[in-house]
Amino acid sequence: MMKWNFSLFVYPILVLFILLTQIADAEAQRRNDDDLIQFSGVVVTGDSLAPVPFVNIMIAESYRGTMSDVNGYFSFVAQKGDSITFSAIGFRTHGIVLPDTLTEKKYSMIEILYQDTIELSEAVIYPWPTKEQFREAFLALDLPETDTERAARNLARADMVSRRQAMGADGSENFKYQMQNYQNRIYHAGQAPPMNIFNPFAWAQFVEAWRDGAFKKKDNRD
Repeated sequence: MMKWNFSLFVYPILVLFILLTQIADAEAQRRNDDDLIQFSGVVVTGDSLAPVPFVNIMIAESYRGTMSDVNGYFSFVAQKGDSITFSAIGFRTHGIVLPDTLTEKKYSMIEILYQDTIELSEAVIYPWPTKEQFREAFLALDLPETDTERAARNLARADMVSRRQAMGADGSENFKYQMQNYQNRIYHAGQAPPMNIFNPFAWAQFVEAWRDGAFKKKDNRD
């Protein structure tokens, strides 16, 4: 009786199945490559046609996509028939479907987005946890003086003199002072500088400063 060899029939069938699978994968890959296109364009606003930067441009149900640059331009690889979603903060989300009848490997368009107005609910903020505590604090509030009283106090002669003495020189005054010293050094170059003890103008400035209290000792508590 002749024995039946199972391996003689299984191996050819397995090899044939592997070849058919590879052929199918190669055909699918070829079709996918034929469906790939370079999708590019510009995103603008609907009212002024100004470019919209940093727009999220994503393929639906996938993590593939890109973002528009500062000029609203974008470009990435997609497939025919893909659903593209355009979204940006402050604009309505819009979606398109790439044509599946394209004969070229590229597709360009101008996408128009319209601004979206979002109305937020009213928010009431109180400086105190409850209205009762706010009422008590408001009634106990020490109101400041009026504008007239504040102006009279700031324009008082004694206060103005005190603030003038405590105020330092600004950049312009420091510059003039340095330039005056520089000019004096150039003017008296090669000779002995004059002594201000014999200068009547210097004595007049000294007397005026003494009358204004420039040489009074300041209180350390101020």
